[in-house]
Amino acid sequence: MKTNGPWELADIHNWLGDSRYPLRVSCVGEDGYPRVVSLWYIFRDGKFHCVSHRNSPLVKLLRKSPKVGFEVSPNQPPYCGVRGQGDAALTGEGAADTLLLAIDRYLGGGSQSLARWLMSRVEDEVTITITPGRFFSWDYRYRMDEQPAQRDQVPVT
Repeated sequence: MKTNGPWELADIHNWLGDSRYPLRVSCVGEDGYPRVVSLWYIFRDGKFHCVSHRNSPLVKLLRKSPKVGFEVSPNQPPYCGVRGQGDAALTGEGAADTLLLAIDRYLGGGSQSLARWLMSRVEDEVTITITPGRFFSWDYRYRMDEQPAQRDQVPVT
């Protein structure tokens, strides 16, 4: 596994496992322009596990080309996070389990109407598993004087 940046692979895995930020996935559309889609994810066994509707534009693009870029990071300072590249695989199996885990992770018992709506369409969902090929981490907290005494500590969200 190729890594670059201030965090070790174990730190990257911890960040991805603990973070509640969505996974931004990029792929190339048929017109040659990049597409970026935000997805809820579960990070397990060194891979991202997501769900999307089987007819979504993202799934259609991934069927044609499984190569993706990705990023997990906050939108506000202090800036830190993980980005990289990998390959996506699609399957009809495991979507219900992955969706339930994602609902718990991102909604945590809140917004039961959204959870019910998502589960009502689970038969039409596919599992997207992204296997990273390389990671790049960044952490500008020390530059922004947010946590100067903890420069080497990986953030927990």
